[in-house]
Amino acid sequence: MMKLEKRQIRMISLAIVAFFVLSVVGIAMSQSGSVSHAAAAGSGSVGVVNYDMLVSQHPDYTVAQKSFEDEVALAKKDFDAKAATMNDKEKQDYYMQIQERLQLKKASLLGSVNDKVTAAVKAVADAKGLAIVIDKGNVVYGGQDITDEVIKKFK
Repeated sequence: MMKLEKRQIRMISLAIVAFFVLSVVGIAMSQSGSVSHAAAAGSGSVGVVNYDMLVSQHPDYTVAQKSFEDEVALAKKDFDAKAATMNDKEKQDYYMQIQERLQLKKASLLGSVNDKVTAAVKAVADAKGLAIVIDKGNVVYGGQDITDEVIKKFK
């Protein structure tokens, strides 16, 4: 039996993993093409929403936005106070940490709004018997626009 070095084993393993991943992607791509044709054929069961507008119209969005703006102001004040004693590299590192923290905060604040919007979209879609609801920005033609009905669901 042939002895292989660790490097050779690693290269073979990576090749196998790459082949597997490419196979899965290829299968997924071939399947998604047939699904989109089936969805287009039944355009009566496809709903369309302007998701960005739904999020911005949700009552909790203004509260989340205000909270995020307060967090940004606090982070700026904190950075300005601490940056005075830092060198350029430390400032850059600290700035990146603050940016990461702000991104996590925004995701957490908007996460609940997105969940509520998605639940409202699902409720309207279920009531109308829609199998699929997609964002209006991804639609060239067709679909039933349910954006206004979802906004009414918020109230």
